[in-house]
Amino acid sequence: MDNIQILGFRATIDSVGETLDLIDGFKKDGEIIQLLNADAVVSRNHIIHGVNQAFLAFDRGENLAKDISVEIVLRCSAQRQISKAFKILGLAEGEMNLCAVLINCDDHFDDLSEIFAPDDSVLMADENKIRKIYGIDDDVMPLEDLIIDRITKLTVDY
Repeated sequence: MDNIQILGFRATIDSVGETLDLIDGFKKDGEIIQLLNADAVVSRNHIIHGVNQAFLAFDRGENLAKDISVEIVLRCSAQRQISKAFKILGLAEGEMNLCAVLINCDDHFDDLSEIFAPDDSVLMADENKIRKIYGIDDDVMPLEDLIIDRITKLTVDY
């Protein structure tokens, strides 16, 4: 993983498949553009840690998914099951806040801005939403630390 960009957008998604096709239309070979539900993102560190853990899992042969993009969703959601991971961080039709994760990419900000409305404020976590999404009831540690701990625990529990 040479470089990573994390961008926020507001979107109205009519079709998840068509949206992903649009992204694939300008993405080059070797580039990864993963769109996530920004409402489930605690911080940029949360995403960076999840992406790093996904790449490390592939390097060790301990990946849970066959595709690195799916592995990123699994790790960032701190889930072992793909269906649960996409329920937390996946795209849905309708209005939503997006976290675009660009890895080893050229600058695709303009391409993405033609499809979605740029807005990094969507990357500011709503603690109540995060607690509900991840089923967190206690205040033992800061949310970012707790989610990063859960992501790391996926590796330990492997």
